[in-house]
Amino acid sequence: MEKTKFYDEAVNNFYRDKEIHSYPISSLDIYTKHFSTVCKSLQDVQQLSGLAKREKWHDQVPFRNEIMDKEHVVVVTDANLNIVYASQNMYHMNGYMPEEVYGKKPKMFQGAETCKETTNKVSEAIKNNEAFEVVLTNYRKNGSVYNCWIKGSPIFDKAGKVVNFIAFEKEVA
Repeated sequence: MEKTKFYDEAVNNFYRDKEIHSYPISSLDIYTKHFSTVCKSLQDVQQLSGLAKREKWHDQVPFRNEIMDKEHVVVVTDANLNIVYASQNMYHMNGYMPEEVYGKKPKMFQGAETCKETTNKVSEAIKNNEAFEVVLTNYRKNGSVYNCWIKGSPIFDKAGKVVNFIAFEKEVA
């Protein structure tokens, strides 16, 4: 019981300056997994904020809400569509660790069952620097298929140049 006292103190200190205003004080075994997920999500938000600052993104992107509230996977590419960032929760959706996808193109998740008409729609939107929203059949690392809802958009810097593309993703039925 003495160890839980320190856990409660640590949680209280951690949440003191966060936007999350409550935490459970019981069922620590169940909560530990959630606590770890929240910590990783907050780390993603911090890293994405740093990326936005470095790349001088013109507009605020609601990635905090997308990650913390909606639990979406976030994938950011450079202007040439090379993946430069992927949120840590990607592993739960498709089995890839973020480090495994850096430098690769999002097409790595596509395969034989991926709809060409839908990928052409995405390509056209990217070519025209427009936002898009689609559901694609993608492939996990183990080769199994899943349907992936993707909401993507270009990111412009303060000079109006496209510097990144961002996609919010979630597995759907």
